[in-house]
Amino acid sequence: QVQLVESGGGLVQAGGSLRLSCAASGRTFSSHAMGWFRQAPGKEREFVAAITWSDGNTYYADSVKGRLTFSRDNAKNTVALQMNSLKPEDTAVYYCAAGFYGGSIYNSHNYDYWGQGTQVTVSS
Repeated sequence: QVQLVESGGGLVQAGGSLRLSCAASGRTFSSHAMGWFRQAPGKEREFVAAITWSDGNTYYADSVKGRLTFSRDNAKNTVALQMNSLKPEDTAVYYCAAGFYGGSIYNSHNYDYWGQGTQVTVSS
């Protein structure tokens, strides 16, 4: 069983920064990748970023490229999402996801485990 716990969300002004963390327990590293997704009110869950364990490659949604950085700490079983130059349209609940074994890394249906989510609110 895998458990994911996100932290670090909050309220920030446009242009500000936040750092989200996801602490993982269980066999997270038996999967190929972990990801971050977000869901705004009235919208579908969307891909934000992902990282693959084998080579540390990172993948980002076009809307966040250059502003967000996905990193991992294997020794601590944590991943983090550094978010800079935040915009009001980044407002959403952010979810950490694990248990990816194949298919499109951008598709939330290919992840088996999810955290409870952390709210990020960016004011204009």
